Amino acid sequence: MNIHALLTESSPALIDTALLIIRLFIGICFVVHALGKLGLVGQGNMAGFEGWLKSMNIPYAAVQARMAMLSELIGGILLTLGLCTRVGALLCMGVMVVAALIGHKGGGYLITNNPPGNEYTINLAAICAALILAGPGSYSLDHLLF
Repeated sequence: MNIHALLTESSPALIDTALLIIRLFIGICFVVHALGKLGLVGQGNMAGFEGWLKSMNIPYAAVQARMAMLSELIGGILLTLGLCTRVGALLCMGVMVVAALIGHKGGGYLITNNPPGNEYTINLAAICAALILAGPGSYSLDHLLF
């Protein structure tokens, strides 16, 4: 067994498989978050999300709430399909950066803090940034179509 190869080497097929796994799980995560804002998954709904934004004095809370939901929904679908992957990742990353800077402001890092910290939003934004840099990989509609 070659320990150096085991610890340091990869292949294009493994990298493409890793990108597929990341895209599928993160894309579905964002779609589920959007569906939660629509009241279709979990206990949340648009009225609750909009009210939370209003409680933080976010201007145009109704518009902002819908923009966040649409960014998560469209971005998540694009990531999952590997279609316009970088655009989808940018949409989702934008929502997470805003959530980290505004929604979780003052909570520190850990999501378990009270108020909840930025841990989750920062990690999702970082994964989206990595997808923007790496692209969709070969197992994507981007690769098939373009």
